[in-house]
Amino acid sequence: MAGTDDGAVAAADDALYVLTAVLLTPAQFPSVLGDDYPEACATLGLASRADGYGLVLGQDGDGARWTVVIDDVSLVAVAIASWDCGLEYDLSPDEQAIVTALPGWPLAVAVAAPGVPAPHDPAPETADQPPLSPPDTSVWGPAQRRLGADEIASQWGEWRQRINDDEFAVPADRGPTAEPSARAEEGGEGHGDEVAPPKSGHQGIRRVLAEARAYVDSPPPLGRVRSTFAPGDARTLRADGPGWSMVARTDDIAFVLLDDEPGEVLPIGRGPELPGLLEALDKMAVRPL
Repeated sequence: MAGTDDGAVAAADDALYVLTAVLLTPAQFPSVLGDDYPEACATLGLASRADGYGLVLGQDGDGARWTVVIDDVSLVAVAIASWDCGLEYDLSPDEQAIVTALPGWPLAVAVAAPGVPAPHDPAPETADQPPLSPPDTSVWGPAQRRLGADEIASQWGEWRQRINDDEFAVPADRGPTAEPSARAEEGGEGHGDEVAPPKSGHQGIRRVLAEARAYVDSPPPLGRVRSTFAPGDARTLRADGPGWSMVARTDDIAFVLLDDEPGEVLPIGRGPELPGLLEALDKMAVRPL
C-alpha cells in the first residue's frame, strides 16, 4: 500500500489520494468478490474484459471513498510490485485509461489519507449508484470461505505441518479421500493443532472432486481455476465452485473448504488419482502474466 501527498487520479470532480490498488484479471482478482473473474467483475458492475482492470482505491479531498477503475493493468501491476518491495511509486494513470469511478470501496482498507476527513461514503448526489462496500465476512459464507482458502494458499507451509503424513495412507485401489479436518477460525486463519479422526467417503469432498474433474472436460468461467508459483517445480492451484474452494500443490495434497461446513478445513490425501487431477487442472488453469 502507498499513500500520495499529491492528488493522483481523478474521482468525480476531485483528485484522489491513492491508498492502495489491486488487480482484477482472470488470473488474479480479489477472490472475496467471487468464485471466478466474471463474478468478481459483476460484483462491481463491470464487463469481464479479457485483459482485466486495475482498481485504485483512495479518498477525495473531502475524505470520501472512491474506487477508480483503469484499463492500464501493467501500470497497476508495476505499482503493486514496487510497493511490495518498499519502494515509492506515484500511481498516476493517464486520464484516457480511466474506465469509471465507483463510489465506495469493494475491499476493506485499513489506512486513510492524511490531511483529509476520515473515510466515508460519498454523498448520494455525487454518485450515480449506491456506494460499494466490502462483502460481509463476519459470518461463515462464500466470502469468508474464499478468504480462508486465500490464507491457506499464502501460509501453505504452516497448514501442511498440521497434517501427519501417516494419516494419509490410502490403499492403491482408492482415489483421493477426505482425511482429518482442521478448524479454521473466522476470517480464514487457522487455530489449534488438533485434527479430527479421518473421515472416509466424505460426501462434500466427493462432490468437490467430481466438479473439479468436470472442469477438465468442460472449462468453467475464467478464474475458477488459477495456477501460481510454488517452490521447486510445483505450482499452487486454486479452484473454486458453488459452495467450495480448493487449494493444492501439484506435488502434494489438497485442502478443501465448504460453505456447508463452517470453519472446517478438509485435507485430501494424495492417493493414486489426485496427482493426475491436479496436473490436468494446472494445464487448463489461468496464470499471471
